[in-house]
Amino acid sequence: MNRMGAYVWARRGVLAAFLGCVLIFWLVFSLYELPGEAVLYAALLSAVWLAALSLWDAFCFLRRLGSLRRQRESAEPDVQDIPCGGTAVERAYRELLETLLSRCRALEQAGRRERREALDYYTMWLHQIKTPIAAMNLVLQQEELPQKAELQSQLFQIERYVEMVLVYLRMGSESTDYVIKQCDLGEVVRQALHKYAPMFIRKKISLQFSAPSLCVLTDEKWLGFCVEQILSNAVKYTPQGGSVSIFEQGNSLVVQDNGIGISPWDLPRIFEKGFTGENGRLDKRASGIGLYLTKQVLQRLGHGIDIDSRQGFGTRVSLHFYTDTPVLE
Repeated sequence: MNRMGAYVWARRGVLAAFLGCVLIFWLVFSLYELPGEAVLYAALLSAVWLAALSLWDAFCFLRRLGSLRRQRESAEPDVQDIPCGGTAVERAYRELLETLLSRCRALEQAGRRERREALDYYTMWLHQIKTPIAAMNLVLQQEELPQKAELQSQLFQIERYVEMVLVYLRMGSESTDYVIKQCDLGEVVRQALHKYAPMFIRKKISLQFSAPSLCVLTDEKWLGFCVEQILSNAVKYTPQGGSVSIFEQGNSLVVQDNGIGISPWDLPRIFEKGFTGENGRLDKRASGIGLYLTKQVLQRLGHGIDIDSRQGFGTRVSLHFYTDTPVLE
């Protein structure tokens, strides 16, 4: 509805009252057989007076309406800038808005304070947990135990989950530690492969690695986290003796495996937060958070990701580096 239409609709009661009064006068004059010209003359005079008042009223109404719409489109609307009409109802509405806004600001400040305190606590806990993890790693390197390989594998998973929690907390933080620079994509992939080499060896998964030659504008640490998540899924869902291929294709990095694949009804939802799907129900340890974080981080860095998969034939993950400038939030 346009602005003039909004004004007419808002004043429809006044117009109905005027037309009702004219009709009453006409009926009364008709019953007493008085000349109808008198009614017409009075109606015209009243209409002129009503039109003059309506022009001023419409000017004030449209000015207030325009101001309200500008406030609605503003990034930070301020109640003080909202025009206050002369009626008691409009003043009451403004007072109500001021009260609600004050309560919203108080709740927002309390929420920010609670999130900041929670972030500080969990960040401290995550850094403290790294000490016993490092100590256990040292013990396993020095001791020869029958279950050494299995213990190292489980400890590696613990480290990965700790890192995932830290990334999750930082994603919701008001500050980030992005360091954007030109990075050698091949070196980022090699560092991730070095971490996951024991997992490949333990499951006897063959690796076909063609080092990418791309140099991308990104954050090396955050991109490395994304590559590690993709490798983690490839190793997790590729059976004993399977294969994983990593290669460059145009401006994309492709990680392809011949694992169990993803069901077609799960594929559209794999980037949803907490979604584990059919494979996640088979693996009770799946959290449904790894691909969600990967997609969020890549979007902030200005990169893309898509996944193609056939159940029983494997999965192909493509990371696209099609922007020159990261889109940080």
